[in-house]
Amino acid sequence: MPRYSAKHGGGWLAAIAAAWVIAAVVRVGDAEQPVAPVDAPAVAEASVAGPRTLSVETVDAAARTLPRLHSLLVSRGGELVFDRYYNGVHGDRLANIKSASKSVISVLVGIAIDRGLIADVRTPIITWFPELVGDPDVRKRAITVEDLLTMRSGLEGTSNRNYGTWVLSRNWVRHALARPMFAAPGEEMEYSTGNTHLLSAVLTKVSGTSTWQFANDVLAKPLGFTLAQWPRDPQGIYFGGNDMLMTPRQMLAFGAVYLNEGRVNGQQIVSERWVEKSCEGRERGVRRGNRFRDLEGVPDPMRDRRYGYGWWVRDFGDHEVCFAWGYGGQYVFVVPDLELVIVTTSSPDVSEERRDHRRTLFEIVDRLVIGM
Repeated sequence: MPRYSAKHGGGWLAAIAAAWVIAAVVRVGDAEQPVAPVDAPAVAEASVAGPRTLSVETVDAAARTLPRLHSLLVSRGGELVFDRYYNGVHGDRLANIKSASKSVISVLVGIAIDRGLIADVRTPIITWFPELVGDPDVRKRAITVEDLLTMRSGLEGTSNRNYGTWVLSRNWVRHALARPMFAAPGEEMEYSTGNTHLLSAVLTKVSGTSTWQFANDVLAKPLGFTLAQWPRDPQGIYFGGNDMLMTPRQMLAFGAVYLNEGRVNGQQIVSERWVEKSCEGRERGVRRGNRFRDLEGVPDPMRDRRYGYGWWVRDFGDHEVCFAWGYGGQYVFVVPDLELVIVTTSSPDVSEERRDHRRTLFEIVDRLVIGM
């Protein structure tokens, strides 16, 4: 994979690499211990025997160069080996995980299918939105659940330049469904939170309860915590694909579901097949007339990322990584062949430095954690 230039972190990386050679074991020493978050068990940082021992000091030194970073957690083989918080943030603070919420919506759809609440991903969404019968563009009747999951509905997006108009509308579902079609369903990808909000509306209809309650019943409860409520649209439907609230430890537990192929403490809470399909990255392509743009609306410097069912997929060196990505630096990285789950949270505030933050964060994950 291509490496980033020195101006995006190469200077600190050279210094850290030298320390890395020396620091071969984990030493917590008298470093400040994190506050154990609510609804999560207290877990101490630990070393992992063998050639892939993680150096706490090395990773911590790199993380401290990032003024936007709030947390960095690493679990290897189910054992928490790195758990640090930065810039005045404590572990029990809820993070707005932004668009990483889309990966949570994805697993909820998978669970709904496993339970027979949704027939399968090929089910047309007209099943729940019969008003589409009256839409003059007949292509909308063919949009399926899978098209929404993979961002290939063909509907003009509600994100980026269209986001403000959408969230200020009186009915978010109706607004998303009324968007014009730019392609037939399944043909071209355009990233749009409107797609995942439609999935939240579907989950609300099929479960007979709110997306928040369904998520707590089928996902959070088996993981041993309770999800906080997050924003809702004017009709009371929980925002599908944005603004969910989780602590970093809760995010780590969520990532472990995918690392363990859908199992939690021996219980299969979502099918192994769903996990596999979620992380089966499809080539993104690009809408005709558009440059590649990332989910922050800027030209995408890492266009090798692929997209599955609400999860991004990218190679870090020789390792395929499936990850949830939220604006500003909210990540859940799952590296199956290394038994790793890595979580970061960061300030979600808009600023020019956020893209440099992302590049440096990817370097830390790639070079200092996955690459060790």
